[in-house]
Amino acid sequence: MSATPHPRPTPTPRPTLVPIAQPVPSPRRFYLLLLVLAAAVTLVIWLLERQKVDVEVVSPVRQDIETTVSSSGVVTPTHDYPIRANFTGLIEKIYVHLGERVQAGQMLVRMKDQYAIPRLDTARSALKASELSLQNAEQNGSQDDRIGYAAELERDQTERDDAAASLAMLQKLEQRGSVSQAEVLNGQRRLKLADAALANLHQRMTDRYSPADIASLEAKVRADQDTLSAERVSWANANISSPISGTVYFLPVSQYDFVPGGSELMHVADLKQFEVRADFYEADMGKLQVGEPVIIRWEGAPDKTWIGKVVARPMAVNRNGPVNVGQCIIALNGPLDGLPVNGTVTVLVQTQKHVNALTLPRQAVFDGESGHFVYLVDHGRLRKTPVNTGLFSAMSVEITSGLSDHDVVALRAVGGGQLRNGRRVAIAQNYSS
Repeated sequence: MSATPHPRPTPTPRPTLVPIAQPVPSPRRFYLLLLVLAAAVTLVIWLLERQKVDVEVVSPVRQDIETTVSSSGVVTPTHDYPIRANFTGLIEKIYVHLGERVQAGQMLVRMKDQYAIPRLDTARSALKASELSLQNAEQNGSQDDRIGYAAELERDQTERDDAAASLAMLQKLEQRGSVSQAEVLNGQRRLKLADAALANLHQRMTDRYSPADIASLEAKVRADQDTLSAERVSWANANISSPISGTVYFLPVSQYDFVPGGSELMHVADLKQFEVRADFYEADMGKLQVGEPVIIRWEGAPDKTWIGKVVARPMAVNRNGPVNVGQCIIALNGPLDGLPVNGTVTVLVQTQKHVNALTLPRQAVFDGESGHFVYLVDHGRLRKTPVNTGLFSAMSVEITSGLSDHDVVALRAVGGGQLRNGRRVAIAQNYSS
């Protein structure tokens, strides 16, 4: 028997997916949502505004207020003389020691220069010789010449007198016929020669040297004087003396040291008067005035202060690295009292001071577009109040108008909140004294 074939199964058809239409949001619902959100925000703000914010407050205080300018400076003696080597060489001898009191003109140090004294002696000798030559010329000869002139004068005068007497005798004898005319002429010739010799001697005694000779000798004296002055400078370059009376307070060298020209050998100063040389920024230079009081502090004695005053304003601007500065001179009003010479100090110059001024802490005064203002606490609310200000110190501000002594001003909100005009506040702490 043949097998009966089974029929094929009919495939099941797949279902057709029909997209579901999304609902389109209505514009009315969107605007309604925005309205609800705005109402919620307004409600939150209204609730926050009704809440009181704790604030710290302060009242204006009457006190002296001052503005200051600070800088650093170096303490130096007012009259200080640095002793320097005038040439490169060996220190042959040091005549003083550190801390010794010296007088003006006292020898301090000698540099080795074996030719200084011989050159100085030679210059002195040449000057004395030229001065003597000038003196002899002005007196028409040396002393030996003048002694010789005296002897010649006596001889020539005697000769002239004898010639005159002999001529007179010959003339009388000629009248009697006892002598010839030739003998009389010889007598006249003798007298004439005697007068000429005597006149020549008088001229030698009074006008031996011409004005040109005198001028030449005077020029020689001046040249020798200049030479001597130069040799004295050369000698002084090696034999250094103190130009002032003072104390040797700095002595960095020793005997037999070899030093280059221009190096410091010591410092001599009057240790009774001191000053501070301080550099101020160019922006602060205009605030400095002569006579302004200064407070001086030194790190080596932080509990002590020294008082001074400005004696010289900066007169020029110098470039110090990336900034421009000007040097001001400050005089100390008293002794050093432990302040070291050449020590670095901090200076605080009082540029302005107002007495019994109405002041507030700086953090209580705010900057606005139209000027400064404060938040005045008025019946439990903050009121933005404009104020006029004067001096600003590191901690305080002078209030010139806009507040009274009894007003209460907000400093800050407790917990980091913000101060706003009209906000309700509660006083958490009052810092008024």
